[in-house]
Amino acid sequence: MMWSPMITQMAMMEPPEFDGSYTGGMVNGFNEDDELMKTIAHFSMLANQMAPANPWPQFAEFETGNMHLPQTVAADFQMDFSSLRWDRSKMDKTLNLAAMGQTMLKQYFWAKDMLGAFHDSEDNTIEADGTNSPDSLNSPHFDPFNNIYYGGNNLDGFIGQVLTAESINKVLFTINNLAYDGTSLGMVDPMTYNPQNGIQYFPHRVAVTETILNEMLPPAMDELAVTDASSHLWDQWSFLWAALEFKNMMDPNINDAEHFAFHEVFDGDPFPAPMAVTGMPGPFDLMMGTSKVIFMNAMTMHFNATEGTFVDVSNLDGSGQPVPGNTISAENAGYALVVLAKFIEEFAYTPLEIMAIEALNAQTNFIIQNLKNPQGGFFNSYTIGSGASADSQSLAAQAAILRGLYVAYAATNNTAFLEEANNTYNYLINVFYEPSLIVFRTQKDNNIATYEPFTLAVLSGALREASLVGNQTDAAILYTRVFKRVYNSMILSEAEQSGEIGNDSDGDGIPYIAGGSLPFVFAAKGTYDLTISGISSVNTINTEMHIYPNPATLYADLQFNLEQLSKIKVNVYETTGRLVYSTPSAYYQQGTQRVRIALDSFKPNIYFIRLYVNNEIAGTQKIVVTR
Repeated sequence: MMWSPMITQMAMMEPPEFDGSYTGGMVNGFNEDDELMKTIAHFSMLANQMAPANPWPQFAEFETGNMHLPQTVAADFQMDFSSLRWDRSKMDKTLNLAAMGQTMLKQYFWAKDMLGAFHDSEDNTIEADGTNSPDSLNSPHFDPFNNIYYGGNNLDGFIGQVLTAESINKVLFTINNLAYDGTSLGMVDPMTYNPQNGIQYFPHRVAVTETILNEMLPPAMDELAVTDASSHLWDQWSFLWAALEFKNMMDPNINDAEHFAFHEVFDGDPFPAPMAVTGMPGPFDLMMGTSKVIFMNAMTMHFNATEGTFVDVSNLDGSGQPVPGNTISAENAGYALVVLAKFIEEFAYTPLEIMAIEALNAQTNFIIQNLKNPQGGFFNSYTIGSGASADSQSLAAQAAILRGLYVAYAATNNTAFLEEANNTYNYLINVFYEPSLIVFRTQKDNNIATYEPFTLAVLSGALREASLVGNQTDAAILYTRVFKRVYNSMILSEAEQSGEIGNDSDGDGIPYIAGGSLPFVFAAKGTYDLTISGISSVNTINTEMHIYPNPATLYADLQFNLEQLSKIKVNVYETTGRLVYSTPSAYYQQGTQRVRIALDSFKPNIYFIRLYVNNEIAGTQKIVVTR
């Protein structure tokens, strides 16, 4: 962050004698290193938290890096960050808007949690109420004598400020340097931008060439070069989503306990106040303006108004006019609804709100009419003029659509969207969840589940919305159990923040970070072989399966159709994966058949009934037992 826009700007305003004043007298011809240390020291004072040694905060993250650290993590890693640094020589020094946007979204979630309250000198949390403040009376500046500090506790206050500073600089850097007109990179002015007067968008990949200005300082950006000029919808959604969330956090007009605390953070110290107060654009205006730019570009370059859908990729022709593609993935379609709903909330009562509402309704209807598979669930993608993809359905596609449908319902109160969401949830659980192993398949007809952080994140979001919006009572239970089985196993190392105190103290097989060379992050990929436990893929024979009544009290009838004489077996599992009921194998004739399951010994709970036909899984369905 030493070479970030705000640090560089403030460094230019310092007097000549400033060089070396915050770096132990190390005069090197640069003010930026001192300005960074001055900023970090100020955050430290405002939070009553000692800053760690050797920090190297980033404001524009590269697309990829190697997770194997070039050194062993030292025991004092919590207060000296030097042993946590990644190997910059193994980084792909490319800027990608999705990578920066998803990073910023994570920074927002942490900053929101950390800065949504105050604390005192004994680290006790103080709820903000609009009358208390860490600042002096009628001043945006800190009062060191009133025993109120920024953040819910010492560490939260410090880290929350750093994360916020990184995000503000990220957005400022992006609009000042990464706007592309088809010929060159430059700046876009959110105050005056109109894509009808010439599009300036953020391309898919920009390569960074670095230079060393001083051997004692971090490398600085030297050149930027566009290596992939296409516009990707996932890039735009990712950055827009994060900017919208920070806009909300910085909004001076929202008054609740959290925002009372946020107001003090964005009142001029530690971060600038909005233009409505000072006459100069502040972080709130930056996030609002950037959101408008990206939304207008997405509508201009990616939205097919005739078909009522966004498309994944778009380009510019030689005259600077958009050339959109024809394919929309289920993931992009689902998350279009998530981001549009947030945009509608943040731009309520503006002309852009109407445009976003119309796009959300159009995209939702397109999903239902074109991406929906008549046999259940949703296709992975749809190409205008060709139709839906024939690929085996993926977990990510179902989960993304599921989340989007719940959000669309919450934004519109259209009960048809809720019904589609609930049906999708049941399909997701019945087809992709493996109750005996407490895992999800990642592809419908594949016994090897391949997990990536993206897949796990999309699944988490879907289960969250199913619980909060769809009132699916088993969603939180399944998430918790699958997290312990799958998510936890993907973590490369642990620290005190997750309950570890050293040497794998919790016995989960994941090492303590100190003494190793793996960071506290998710692995890029992990696999789970369902066949090891004797689980085969869902049978593709025409075996329709229905349970009634559901919810049930005394009994449940499992009805299914057989094309020929077949051996039938039924298992019932708890959400824990424990087998609680099993029928003996028996042969049933061709045609419609029924198995009755007595429920008098079942406790009220959620169970999974699995039908086996000729020793292969023919289907799984959830049942709710009540009393």
